Amino acid sequence: MTSSEAWAVSGSYFEACNCAAICPCRSIGGRPGGRSTEGICQFALSWHVRHGHYDGLDLSGLDVVMAGFYADDEAGSPWRVCLYIDEQATPAQHDRLADIFLGRAGGTSRANFAAAITEVHAVRSARLDLGHEPGDWRIGAEGYIRVAAHEPVPCLEPVACGIPGLDQPGQELRAEILAVHDAPLNWEVRGRCAFATNFDYRSTN
Repeated sequence: MTSSEAWAVSGSYFEACNCAAICPCRSIGGRPGGRSTEGICQFALSWHVRHGHYDGLDLSGLDVVMAGFYADDEAGSPWRVCLYIDEQATPAQHDRLADIFLGRAGGTSRANFAAAITEVHAVRSARLDLGHEPGDWRIGAEGYIRVAAHEPVPCLEPVACGIPGLDQPGQELRAEILAVHDAPLNWEVRGRCAFATNFDYRSTN
């Protein structure tokens, strides 16, 4: 990464996975998380970029979704994912968002989570429908992904997730549905965990 390739994206974040709430992978009260509930984590993650740029290219107002899974007991717990990028993005914006959220551009996103990605099944331009507001948390990606959550899960200590960053504590939730159907990713679970907060990724940590 050179100085001419500086980038930054920030905004709101919402995710759900097949763990029981509160997700055991989360940091609670500053204590590190542990293994996933089922030993295999199946997830859908979403980011709304309120403000963003990549080497002068504006990325503000665009959405990104990722679905994937990993196994706790596989060496390194590698992620296998599909990435969905807002269909409103231009080809240049699409490529830069893929670089950032797949970790190819380095920086905070790679340090937080994307270094774990070892296999990318697809990078799709898709019609995305995100809700990142209290009481209306949702992820929609054409016919591929459906997530909805309305119920906060109380906790007396701060809850944080490493994907948006442990410096971004947020609200644990319970998802009514987490459905992903985009082969080879295929699952549908109900009443599992979700989480909402903000994110701020940059080309330099």
